[in-house]
Amino acid sequence: MKRIVIFASGSGSNAENLVEYFNNNDVASVVQILTNNPQAKVLDRAKRLKVSALSFNKVALTETNDVLNLLNATKPDLIVLAGFLWKFPEAIINEYPNKVINVHPALLPKFGGKGMYGMNVHKAVVDNKETETGITIHYVNENYDEGAIIFQAKCDVTPTDTAEDVAAKIHKLEMEHFPKVVEDLLK
Repeated sequence: MKRIVIFASGSGSNAENLVEYFNNNDVASVVQILTNNPQAKVLDRAKRLKVSALSFNKVALTETNDVLNLLNATKPDLIVLAGFLWKFPEAIINEYPNKVINVHPALLPKFGGKGMYGMNVHKAVVDNKETETGITIHYVNENYDEGAIIFQAKCDVTPTDTAEDVAAKIHKLEMEHFPKVVEDLLK
């Protein structure tokens, strides 16, 4: 059985979707959820879903090996960033080559980079009058949103769509595709 560790910063809807998808799955299970935000709703979701969850600070992630040591003790086969907002440290990327992935709420390389997350992305899509957007699942490297692309799914953007409308379309794509792509990577 493969082991998944999820990093999240916010509400954790993608994390919950992954936990539920792998609950009765013979390929993998989510063994831990880690967050940089001690008030993140993902911690409540993890508790309800009976998944180990911990929060950490920037020092533990970037200045010491605390988070890396925790990962090494957990032995994940895949590290999944699901709404994790901090730049991921090279020490972990180097320790887990091609085992750290992220879901981005746009069709990279468009609308990626520092500060491009959540509603910032959806507003940029609408402001730029894009006719389509989507999700990109990619490997994580030392630069924001520049790792090799694993999968993309698209949706239309209409001239009347608001950033909230785009967010709802992206959420639907994430819920549908993210768990399946994770499963395929682990098979």
